[in-house]
Amino acid sequence: MAAVKQKAMKRKEFIQKGMITAAGATLLLSGCNTESQKQGQEAPAVITNKKYRWKMVTTWPPNFPVLGEGCNMFADWVNNMSGGQMEIKVYGSGELIPGLECFDAVSSGAAEIGNGASYYWTGKAPAAPFFTTVPFGMNAQQMNAWVYSGGGLQLWRELYANFGLIPFPGGNTGVQMAGWFNREINTIGDFKGLKMRIPGLGAKVLAKAGGTAILSSGNEIFTNLERGVIDATEWIGPYHDYIMGFHKIARYYYAPGWHETGSMLEFFFNMKAFNELPAHLQAILETAAARLNIWVLSEFEAKNNEYLVKMMKEDKVDVRIFDREILKALKKYTEEVLNELAASDPFSGKVYDSYLAFSENIHNWASFSEKLYYEMNL
Repeated sequence: MAAVKQKAMKRKEFIQKGMITAAGATLLLSGCNTESQKQGQEAPAVITNKKYRWKMVTTWPPNFPVLGEGCNMFADWVNNMSGGQMEIKVYGSGELIPGLECFDAVSSGAAEIGNGASYYWTGKAPAAPFFTTVPFGMNAQQMNAWVYSGGGLQLWRELYANFGLIPFPGGNTGVQMAGWFNREINTIGDFKGLKMRIPGLGAKVLAKAGGTAILSSGNEIFTNLERGVIDATEWIGPYHDYIMGFHKIARYYYAPGWHETGSMLEFFFNMKAFNELPAHLQAILETAAARLNIWVLSEFEAKNNEYLVKMMKEDKVDVRIFDREILKALKKYTEEVLNELAASDPFSGKVYDSYLAFSENIHNWASFSEKLYYEMNL
């Protein structure tokens, strides 16, 4: 118990130290600006050789395939593109702070960069999940279109500015699997009493169906499922699910991932630290994030295909597809959740209006393009 208290104190001191440092830097810069104004001078915009040593905290286990691995690659790319001017030290979940404390750590200035998924911060900003995924929502390429070219990024940054953060897209999982279950789901009624690890808006939909949502970090899921703390879990897809070993302890593997149809991952930068960087380093960070956004989705698509076949051949995993009536019921609950959220939080309503309008238009285009292509069966 003493060790747990000591660890908690260290985390608290770490974040407090960052807040004090950030406040001190603000006062120092304020003083410098005032002195400059007295002399009738403006600070010159120049490229210097100043070295930057930043910390990145993540919600993923250290060096976790694709997710943690991608953060390490990002740090290497930034170092190479900057000619060593910027070095980023990556900390996995639990190495410096628990994964679900990343948002606060970067907001306070205790770390300069965080990596995770926006739906982990629902308790801080109700609109946050829209920038990861919406049940029965847009897929990966459609999410990219909304964020980059449909106004989504502007709304995302408007939301995070309240916390002193600047977000960037940092990857996408693609359509996920619905998850692993230790009971059959034959009707919507089978969700009643189900304890499931599921985050974001999907958790609210599960509650509507009579289940109980439990949010836990990745390194806790296997043990919780094995011991019966939860009856089911979603994670990502075949590649990671195989690595996590869920096929060894759960009986049924369900599809499709109605709750996460194209889950966008994120970088979030401390706003003050980012804005103080030279323009070329800002551009390098943004470029590296965009590169990782492409690589993560590509890696998931390649690996999920391979590992689904592997599981079905080697371990004879019982893969099930949800009945259409179950999906219809879940979609109805989703609409209720979204309407309630929009009514209860003005900014969520603003984001939902943007998301819904873009989604309806792009699904119309998809009905003439991708949908027709998939249905050709030539």
